[in-house]
Amino acid sequence: MGKLVEALEREGYRDGETLFGAPYDFRHAPAPAGQPNRELSLFRRRLRALVERACRANGGKPVILVSHSQGGYFALDFLRWSPLPWRRSSSVSSPSPADVLSLPSVGRTFASTFTALPSPIAFRDDTPLVVTRNRSYAARDMPAFLAAAGLPPYSVQLYETRALPVALNLGAPVVPVTCVNGGGVPTPEMLVFRDGRGNAPEVVYGDGDGVVNLASILALDEVIGGDPRQQYYKSVRIANMSHLGVVSDSTALQRLIGEILAAARAVDTRVM
Repeated sequence: MGKLVEALEREGYRDGETLFGAPYDFRHAPAPAGQPNRELSLFRRRLRALVERACRANGGKPVILVSHSQGGYFALDFLRWSPLPWRRSSSVSSPSPADVLSLPSVGRTFASTFTALPSPIAFRDDTPLVVTRNRSYAARDMPAFLAAAGLPPYSVQLYETRALPVALNLGAPVVPVTCVNGGGVPTPEMLVFRDGRGNAPEVVYGDGDGVVNLASILALDEVIGGDPRQQYYKSVRIANMSHLGVVSDSTALQRLIGEILAAARAVDTRVM
């Protein structure tokens, strides 16, 4: 995000005055209702206090949240846990919080590991995402795949009771949203284990940004943009742009900064 911050500063934003950072612990992940997460609850409280302080320091103007990659997931979680009247005092511009086909990482035990698994929201049919000699696994089969991959029952349960319910309940934040994504970059779409799971799989590539595939990007258009309560939603796709390039490439930064400045002008119009 460093180059994005520098670009914003060139447009007149000032650290601690009109530009603020909200770091988070990537090892944690949003939890469904009824399953509190102390670290996430603390993050939400701190972020809410930061938003309110930034708003007061700038004449009561709504705040624009800008996030990237997993940060988008945290931003959506934060907004959906915030009361709607308070939520509507903010305007959101967020690169994609999406599901990623990144199965080699399943050996880690962080709760956030499982947020990267393909969601049935993005892959609703029986499209095989993992193929082994014995069977194929679609997005809805991820618990069976995790068990077959050798993860202990506790880890499979962690996915089924925490990550999966959050993914299935992903919804519109009901504040203005702009999603900016790359595309045109070979992105993992399927893993094929021809010689058993102990060997490295063959990776079948499709379209995406190198990390987030096209199906996940299109799912945002449906889940957020297709919600009748979502009054404003814009999806921007930058051709031949990688996941990291969205916040570092000069061409992408020019487009991203343009979207942020447009959101800022809309905020000024609403306040007036």
